[in-house]
Amino acid sequence: MNTYSKYAPNVFLAKCTEKHSKGDIINVTTKYGKENESVVHNLIYEKDNHFYYSITRADGFNIQERAKNKSEKYENWASIAEKKSTDHYKRSQDLVKHIPMGQPILVGHHSETGHRRTLDRSWSAMGKSVEFSDKASAHESKADYWAKRANDINLSMPESIEFYEYKLEAAKIQHEGLKNGSIKREHGYQLTYAKKAVNEAQKNLDLAKKLWS
Repeated sequence: MNTYSKYAPNVFLAKCTEKHSKGDIINVTTKYGKENESVVHNLIYEKDNHFYYSITRADGFNIQERAKNKSEKYENWASIAEKKSTDHYKRSQDLVKHIPMGQPILVGHHSETGHRRTLDRSWSAMGKSVEFSDKASAHESKADYWAKRANDINLSMPESIEFYEYKLEAAKIQHEGLKNGSIKREHGYQLTYAKKAVNEAQKNLDLAKKLWS
């Protein structure tokens, strides 16, 4: 059985008991027992009679698709919560529509109990309306967050090679400009941070090439 093995942030390899070739289609089983049909890319390393391969999902599902799905899920939840908020608001208004505006509770009158009960129900419904409105806002905020991540690229994707090539080139230009003075330094540590950015981009590019080239 092939299983997943964490290799780097956002990157899981296929841990296999048999050797495979680039382009092979294999099933990889999650810890919950679900099998995902996957495409084999590169042999990353061997250990304890197991072979560890970089893989992508055969159905194209990746971090971007996951973000889209989560955004759609929260959008749906937001719509449901907003509808419930509206329904409770309408109920709150309908409960008291027969009571004249400003009509006080007539203490001791036969209508007192019913009047109080109606106001309590209306108040409770309004509270539910606010509660679901807050839930809708929270779900909408999460939907926006995941929508913004729908174009993210990370090391789990073959596209990360081109992405980190671009990041490395941009980091080198920034670093060289700060070094030769063509880019003005805003603070004393800016050159150090720029060099760190170059090193980080190079590290990620090297890893991306190891995984996907």
